[in-house]
Parts: sequence; structure tokens; C-alpha cells
Amino acid sequence: MYLIGLTGGIASGKSTVARRLVEHGAVHIDADDLARRVVEPGTPALAAIVEEFGPGVLRHDGTLDRPKLGELVFGDDEARAKLNAIVHPAVRALSAKLIEKAGREDPDAVVVYDVPLLVEASVDHPFDLVVVTNAPKRTQVRRLVEERGLDPIQAEARVDAQAGNPQRLAIADVVIDTDGSMAHTMSQSDALWHRVVQERARK
Repeated sequence: MYLIGLTGGIASGKSTVARRLVEHGAVHIDADDLARRVVEPGTPALAAIVEEFGPGVLRHDGTLDRPKLGELVFGDDEARAKLNAIVHPAVRALSAKLIEKAGREDPDAVVVYDVPLLVEASVDHPFDLVVVTNAPKRTQVRRLVEERGLDPIQAEARVDAQAGNPQRLAIADVVIDTDGSMAHTMSQSDALWHRVVQERARK
């Protein structure tokens, strides 16, 4: 199995790159999806969140009220650290299980673990390659406003809340520049796949 850690700031083109790698045959594991799964009703993580932040973070149907929780932790470093201490280990455990399962089902699998908070959450899976998608802040903010309907102030706050690009670029084996055209991003993704295929042929 070959494990790629794919990271990058919000709206930096991660999902575009991940989709392209899946088209080439990669197995995609999405940390955001796992973060939703580990806090479903009945999970230990959801119970811990309710204990920490109170029953007000639940909707009537017992599911997590994300916007409400977001209001509590956004801009409060201590609250966010408490939430991360609950969610990150649960996501790490689930991702390790899924990565191991993908390798068991296909020893030749190329697994792309798409993890926005690779730096912040100190994700330490044994990656063969760390790939960072990179776009300037103005591009990230513009995409959040145009594609996700955020207002510019919200968009800027979301970008600023994440690790800075220098921290991400410091851990990158490959940087994909997503500030240009879609075709430019795709061709870099194709080149990345070609590199992985070559590396695995040499192993």
C-alpha cells in the first residue's frame, strides 16, 4: 500500500486534486467525513462533547448542532482545544482502521488521506508522500465567497483560523499550486500520480 497525506488550507483545491487521484484509481479517505462520523449519536465522542459543552449543543433529534458548537469554540482557543482533544483522537483511530482495511483489501492500493488539519492535529500516519495544495489567501477568500456563499469577513476569519501556509509547506514533499486554471491543477495532479506509479514500480 502507498499512503498519500493530502492537506491544504480551506478552499485551496484539495477536493479537486483528490477527485483527480480517485479517477486514476486511488482510494479516498476524507477526514472531514470521518469527523462527522465520530460524533454521530451513540458515539463516545459525542457523549464527551455534551459532557464538556452541555446539552445545548444537541438538536432535538439527538444529533450534534454544528453551528451552535461552532459559535462556542470559534474565537475561543481554549474551547477549541478541548473540542479538538475529543475529536482528533477519534478521527485518528477511525482513519487508521480504514487505511489498514484498504491495505488489507488491496495490498497495492494507493490511499489518499485528505486531511485539512494535518499540521494542526499532528496527524502522524506513516505517509509515503505529503502533498500540499497551495493558493494565496485572496484566492481562498474569493472561493469561499463565490462558491460557498460566505461573506468576506467570515471567509477571511475561516482562512485565518487555520495553520499558515509556511507551516504546511514545511512538511510538503509535493506542492500543487491551485491558483491557476483548473487544467493547470489537473496536470499537476496527473504528474503526481505518474510519480507515485514510478516510485511504486521501483519498490
